[in-house]
Amino acid sequence: MINHLKSFIKSVYQNYFEIASCLGASAIILLAVIMDNVLGLEACPMCIMTRYIFGMIAVISLIGIITNRFFIINKLLMVLSSIAGITITGKQIYLQNLSEEQISGLSMGCGMPLNVQIEYFGFFGGIANAFKGGPTCAEVNWEFIFNFAEWGFIFFIVFFIASFLKIFKP
Repeated sequence: MINHLKSFIKSVYQNYFEIASCLGASAIILLAVIMDNVLGLEACPMCIMTRYIFGMIAVISLIGIITNRFFIINKLLMVLSSIAGITITGKQIYLQNLSEEQISGLSMGCGMPLNVQIEYFGFFGGIANAFKGGPTCAEVNWEFIFNFAEWGFIFFIVFFIASFLKIFKP
């Protein structure tokens, strides 16, 4: 049983990594949108940035499916996107584990929706302001074993490790 599982994982890793990455990242985005609409959750700016990072991974994987010409560049972009995702979700997990006093002392970086922040502060200013975090980003609205930020962190680590290993063992 374990040998069959190992061979299946090795087969997927060697032959279908890009397909699995594209479908996995797309499924995570779809799940997040469904959760917003069905459960009535409102995504904070850091959650929206996380979705965009998953979208980048899906697009980069789709390009990898279509062409193998830019294999190293493709995998480096996957690694960089994963690092960005780890950074954002790691910051959100940090914010979620602050005490009530510390949360009340945070700036209002998550107070406005991300698109409003980008419109008001410019692209980089809006992203930087949203990354500061705030009380809204420190809330945990949904949890299944882990919360959404922790699940995202786990998936970004998996994407990072798999992409990094693909660079050195194509």
